[in-house]
Amino acid sequence: MAESNLQLSEKVLTVPNLLSALRLLLVPVFLWLILIDQNLLAFAVLAFSSFTDWLDGYLARKLNQMSRLGQLLDPAADRLFILASLLGLAITNQVPWWLVIVIVSRDLLLFFTLPFLAQIGYGPLPVNYTGKAGTFALLYAFPLLLLPQVLPESYAVVVYPIAWAFAFWGIWLYWWTGGVYLLQVYNLRKAALTNSTILVNEQEK
Repeated sequence: MAESNLQLSEKVLTVPNLLSALRLLLVPVFLWLILIDQNLLAFAVLAFSSFTDWLDGYLARKLNQMSRLGQLLDPAADRLFILASLLGLAITNQVPWWLVIVIVSRDLLLFFTLPFLAQIGYGPLPVNYTGKAGTFALLYAFPLLLLPQVLPESYAVVVYPIAWAFAFWGIWLYWWTGGVYLLQVYNLRKAALTNSTILVNEQEK
């Protein structure tokens, strides 16, 4: 069954929502740890947060606790953690700045679609499974990119290729989903304008 067809609850205090809220609270903690060169603790926080990203979705389905708040809170926590991870890793020269630009520019592009959606009575579009897969890949790439900083140098030869494989796979899925979202926005706006034109024509008859 598609995620958009599931019955959404109005509950706020659910286990998945608490995990998403915890992930939000850990964003500044991770950023502070990586900036003060506490890479081991930063890795632990990032790995834990990446795990909770999977866990809250699993529990929401398992416990039947899909909620409207969770639909907003979970992707918001994901976006903030991705941004914090990128900035922290880039500022400490552990990833190139082009990676920040490629990922953040996609989110900025989708952000500017919100006014168009609002004009036709829509809020942010729900996250689809491809988007979740892209986010999953990125949130697992970042701990792996940080891991060689806390392991002997010889391990980097093995870890870095895996980390960048996750990163590039995540980027591809991230932008593919962005393209799908843009197409959805275009189709929704086109349908709304068509319906509006038909309504005006009927009123003028």
